[in-house]
Amino acid sequence: MNLQKANANEALQTKNRSRDVAPQSGICSRCLDGCKGNCDLFQATFRGRELLYPQPFGSVTAGADKDYPVDYSHLNIMGYALGAKGVAADPDHATFPTVSTETVFGTTNKVKMKVPIFTGALGSTEIARVNWEHFAIGAAISGISLVCGENVCGIDPELEFGPDGKVAKSPEMDRRVELYRRYREDYGDILVQLNVEDTRNGVAEYVLDKLNVETIELKWGQGAKCIGGEIKVNSLKRAIELKKRGYIVTPDPEDAANQAAFKAGPLKQFERHSRLGFIDQEGFMQEVERLRGLGAKRVTLKTGAYPMRELAMAIRWSSDAGIDLLTIDGAPGGTGMSPWRMMTEWGVPALHLHAMAYELCERLAQKGRPVPDIAFAGGFSGEDHVFKSLALGAPYCKAVCMGRALMIPGMVGKNADKWLRGEDGGLPSTVSKYGFTKEEIFMNYETLKEKYGSEVDQLPLGAIGIYNVADKIKVGLQQLMAGARSWGVEHITRRDLASLTPECAQITGIPFIMDAYRQEALEIIDA
Repeated sequence: MNLQKANANEALQTKNRSRDVAPQSGICSRCLDGCKGNCDLFQATFRGRELLYPQPFGSVTAGADKDYPVDYSHLNIMGYALGAKGVAADPDHATFPTVSTETVFGTTNKVKMKVPIFTGALGSTEIARVNWEHFAIGAAISGISLVCGENVCGIDPELEFGPDGKVAKSPEMDRRVELYRRYREDYGDILVQLNVEDTRNGVAEYVLDKLNVETIELKWGQGAKCIGGEIKVNSLKRAIELKKRGYIVTPDPEDAANQAAFKAGPLKQFERHSRLGFIDQEGFMQEVERLRGLGAKRVTLKTGAYPMRELAMAIRWSSDAGIDLLTIDGAPGGTGMSPWRMMTEWGVPALHLHAMAYELCERLAQKGRPVPDIAFAGGFSGEDHVFKSLALGAPYCKAVCMGRALMIPGMVGKNADKWLRGEDGGLPSTVSKYGFTKEEIFMNYETLKEKYGSEVDQLPLGAIGIYNVADKIKVGLQQLMAGARSWGVEHITRRDLASLTPECAQITGIPFIMDAYRQEALEIIDA
């Protein structure tokens, strides 16, 4: 267990002075009067609440680094030499490039995706705003779905309310939807997420009526935190504006002492928080019907790392309401905007949560009730994670939600564009080893040029970066699926996994490696 970082972490830009650290508290075993830093407590002495968040806030993506006793690495993927599913068992036909990675989710109005992945919620954070064209276009050209997160309208500087107090104009939301739609073809969709403030402000009405959005996502929570979303603002005027729009802003920007502290310098930022959502079955069912009545073709639900009770509510209520996709996000999580200790110490770990989800889905199915399409989330980054998630949740899990793994190539590609123009010191050696033009550096540039022609030169390089990563995951998944003799996502099963430890087998119900296929093996030997 990674407990020695409890009082110092790279995410907070802090570290211990002593080479020995008290395991539980993370405090140096010899704390010296006169020490000049730089642990959490040292920094918090001066900056207080700033030390709740990864630093510098808004400029980093930070993921919790707690090392759980059992996680997805305790599962291994099985490969076979016998048979094939979805294709003739013929080496001339059953090649890995012929594996289909396409997936489908939804009830009647289904959504296809070229790869069984989609983005995490990219909402009102600064990272989402400044990188949106890269994220949105990257998802669109990759044929995957994109989640536009909470509070986008609420923090839009150009937001206008109508006489009814509802959103009448939001250029930022317009921009976000339009950028994805510009390159979307027959795969993927943009999901617009709602929280308490979004619902009160009439965001659903705006995006469904004015922007013809088809999918609305209700949000109960996420794997990184158990409170509402937050951002930080550097302007007193802006903080007061957001408070007047109905948000919780701390410390109170209208308080004279806080205004004085801001003007004097020690108070550098205000936090804008969303309210906590509270659920009940009747209210949930009514909200789903309300959204459909407004014109939503699809309604999805995102829930977080809550205990099994709330998980059961999410699954059963989604079944009753005919929800099109239920995303279950386990701990640890984070994109860098959540309180650090909350990211690392809150919630049900992803493997445990997803094992619970499968158990509950099976129970629901055995009772003859429909099981909603499921997506798993919780710190995934590679094709092996995608395969394991699909297998662990089979046949209910249709896709994997990825947060930082799909944000990072967008940001790196964006920065590569600056480096190519000679900014920030030019191309670093980690990139220039591939060449000195975008055509040389980005592997799939010519592939995209063949499809889009001269328009490829207008694609943001972060979008091409996301396309490259999605392509890497696709091909890697094809290879793993071919090894498991599954030529379609629908053929992946729980039997394609084995647990490496008895603890993992106990949690997941996936057989221990020494027991996997044991009966078949003994029958062969004893025949």
